[in-house]
Parts: sequence; C-alpha cells; structure tokens
Amino acid sequence: MKYHKILLDAVVEVLNRIMLQGNYADKALQTVFRSQPKWGARDRSFVAETCYDLVRYWRLYEHCSGPHPSLHQIIGSYLCIRYGNAPEGEIWGNQSADEIREKIHAVKNSRTLTESIPDWMDQLGILELGEENWTREIHALNEEAAVILRCNSLKTNPSQLMKKLELENVYTDLISSYPEALILKVRKNVFSTSCFKDGLFEVQDASSQLVAPFLEVSPGMRVIDACAGAGGKSLHLACLMKNKGTLISMDTEKYKLDELRKRAGRNGVDIIRTQTIEDSKTIKRLAQTADRLLLDVPCSGLGVLRRNPDAKWKLSPEFIEKVKITQAEILRSYSRMLKPGGKMVYATCSILYSENENQVAAFLKENPAFKLEEEKRISPAESGFDGFYMARMRLD
Repeated sequence: MKYHKILLDAVVEVLNRIMLQGNYADKALQTVFRSQPKWGARDRSFVAETCYDLVRYWRLYEHCSGPHPSLHQIIGSYLCIRYGNAPEGEIWGNQSADEIREKIHAVKNSRTLTESIPDWMDQLGILELGEENWTREIHALNEEAAVILRCNSLKTNPSQLMKKLELENVYTDLISSYPEALILKVRKNVFSTSCFKDGLFEVQDASSQLVAPFLEVSPGMRVIDACAGAGGKSLHLACLMKNKGTLISMDTEKYKLDELRKRAGRNGVDIIRTQTIEDSKTIKRLAQTADRLLLDVPCSGLGVLRRNPDAKWKLSPEFIEKVKITQAEILRSYSRMLKPGGKMVYATCSILYSENENQVAAFLKENPAFKLEEEKRISPAESGFDGFYMARMRLD
C-alpha cells in the first residue's frame, strides 16, 4: 500500500494526543479533522480506523515493536499487519509483516497482550467475573462497535425511517428484540443527514435503548432522570411518555443540560425541564415528587470499551474505587426523590458486580422500604452490544 504523508502525520498527531497527552479519542480526532476541512470521507476513515485500531490493541503492537519503541515504530508495526507493509524509512521500524506475526503468535496465550489490557484490569476482571467469563467479555469488548440508531417514535417509525435513510444512501437493518433500533450496514456519518437534522433518530447503542423501557413509564407521569448527562435516555423516556407529563432531567454539569435542550428541540420534545444539581438542597426540594426515577450513575464504563477503547489506558483502580463511593452516595441521596408506590431504576454501563448487583444489594439492606422487582445484566459477549446493568426497585 502507498501511504500519504499528510495522513500518516495526522495519525501520529492523534495518537500523540490520545496516548501521550491523555486526550479522549473522539476529541483528538475532531481537533485534527477540523484542521483539514477539505479531507474526504476516505481520508477521514483511514485516520479514524487506524487510530482506533491502534488504541484498541496498543499494548500488543507496542510489545511487537521492540524495546522502548517510538510512536512511529508502533504505528509501523500495525500498518505492516493491516496492509502488508510499513511506510518507507527507518523511523517506522523496518520490520516485516512476517516478523510481527511471529511475535504476535509467540504471545497468543497472554490475555493482557492479545486483548491489550493493563495487568490490574485483567486481575480485576478475573476477580469479579471469573476467568472464563472475563476472557469472553474482554474479547467481545475489543470488537468494533456497530452504529445503532434509535428511531424517534414521536415523529416516525423504524420502517419509515429505513426508507428515508435509503434516499440519503444510508442503509440499515432492523434488530430483533429491539423495537426502535436500526443498525447501519456500512459505517457512515449520519449526523449530516436530513433525517438527523429533522430529529427522526438519535445514535444510541442497542443495550442503552433497553434502560428507558425498563423504568416502566406512562404518559402523564412525573419522571426524574437524575444523572441525565446530554440526555439520550431522557429523550427516549419522553418518547415512551408520548411527550405527555413532566420529565425533569438533572445533572451536575450545566453544559450537558444545555446540549440536551438543543436535542430536545430537534426531537420535538417539550416535556423536559432541566435542573442543574448545585448541592444537596436541589435534591431535597424534590423529595417524594417522582412517580419514576432513573439513576444512570457514573461508572467505570467497562461495558462500553468497544466504543471507548482509550478508556483502558485512562482508567485506574483508584478511580473505580472512588466511583463506587459516588454510586452508593447517589443511590442513598437521590432515592429520596421517589414517591411511595413509585419505581426507581439504577443503571450502569459497567460489567463489574461491585458496581452493579453489590451496590443494589447494599442499598436494599439499608433501605427495607425498597423492594427489588427485576435485575437485568447485558453481556457484550452474548448480546453483541454494550455491557449494561439495570435494577428496578419499588418503594412501598
């Protein structure tokens, strides 16, 4: 394969931002793409796919690139395997694809290298899931994430949306057991389509689309989404409520709620009220006011590594311990907003029992007025989508 210097320079810059400077992958790519507005889809695709593949298997290619390899040498090793040759020049390592394949074969029994994960993460996965399950899950989490759309049922239905997207050369399939989901047959920038600009869909993984229905909302209810972020699940809840009732979307970050308001306008949703959580008084003022309460809490994000592979290199044991404390505090404090007779869902995009079942069990032990109705654990290896956990509880 013949390589273009400007694209290779972009790959180096993006990976430098991600792996050496600690930037998030999507932000690093956006920065570089903004500096090259004339690039076409093929050039952007090459840079993005190369960077994500390298980040996903960084430890493996670093190992195969010799002692103390440079950024260029690691990239060169990957390009050798992917395209059969590396760019010309000593800077790229001058290894052959056969040499690198031999090195990969030599470490085939090392999960930390073949799946490219830190030692501490491997140990934690084994501890929480058992070696066999952890092996299956981390392998699935290294697969490329599909692009999934959620049809906005306030404006259209999946069959109609499929036809409209085809007119814009975006081809999709329905997904069995996911009534509002479409999966892209070929990756494409869907945000530039008229369908997106008209609010006919949102991009949302299939597993994430299970959370809002799990809360069992109905039109006319008063619902609180207490960790709303930019509002993907709030918008889904509004659809299930048929845009009738009151939906209070809360978060500690005002800029996320600002984005939610824009998305709500595009989606034709007008029942959402945003509320920034400034302190404990914000929660206290809403005590016992919600018919339904969603707590999609901060978590390790280990269930969504396939779409955020750089998280493997940003997470730490210390962060996970801190986030578990935050989860317990949110459960304990925010649950006060639920009315007697109401229902609450605790959800994460983690696959760790310590963030999921264990948190719920501890909360129920301390709060006997809450009763567990149902738990659901979504395995990336079994579903082919993101890893999620959700538990629905009723307040007597």
